[in-house]
Amino acid sequence: MNIIKIIFMAIIVCTSSLVHADKPAGSAYLDGNEIKTALILAHGKGKHPTWLVVDPLRKAVHQQLGFHTLSLQMPTGHNYWEDYADDFPKAYTTINEAIQFLKNEKGVTKIFLMGHSMGSRMASAYVSQHPENSLSGLIIAGCRNNGRRLLSCDDNVKNIKLPVLDIWGGGNNKDRYAAADRSHLISEKYQQVDIPNAEHRFEGYETAFSDAVIKWLKKQ
Repeated sequence: MNIIKIIFMAIIVCTSSLVHADKPAGSAYLDGNEIKTALILAHGKGKHPTWLVVDPLRKAVHQQLGFHTLSLQMPTGHNYWEDYADDFPKAYTTINEAIQFLKNEKGVTKIFLMGHSMGSRMASAYVSQHPENSLSGLIIAGCRNNGRRLLSCDDNVKNIKLPVLDIWGGGNNKDRYAAADRSHLISEKYQQVDIPNAEHRFEGYETAFSDAVIKWLKKQ
């Protein structure tokens, strides 16, 4: 009986090792098939993976570049924006799960991370706090500098060595002023793009926004 039990346990262990990890809970995924490049997206405060900004972008990148796109369900539930800083560790865990899913299950070798609004704060904080990450670049859209340290894109971006695209709607004063405060960081690796007249959510300017991001991705 002992031998039978040992064999049975061995079968269970071998079978469990074949189980594939799924994409992060609640995320929206578009399969790039044999393409080895992916874009991970993080939505804004209290929203969801198919909300404005991230949804048009993930579809455009998938259609035009063929990339895998994985739009994440980021932490939600706070009424006051600054309280989201407490959930940044959860955001980091979700981003890590997304990276592992793409690398281990889809064979992706090149991954870009994009965030909008609160998602851009989370994404920039993740890259700043995890310099050992295996990402190839960061895109921040409508990112602001106020709040405690990890909430500030200015503080986060200063520590980032990856290529960065900093993009915003020129019709939003808060976003424009925040980007201006970071303009001293402009370099070969850190680029800024203004979508003239667009507001924080890029409504009505989705194509211009997506085109600018895709243009940058093509150069990386």
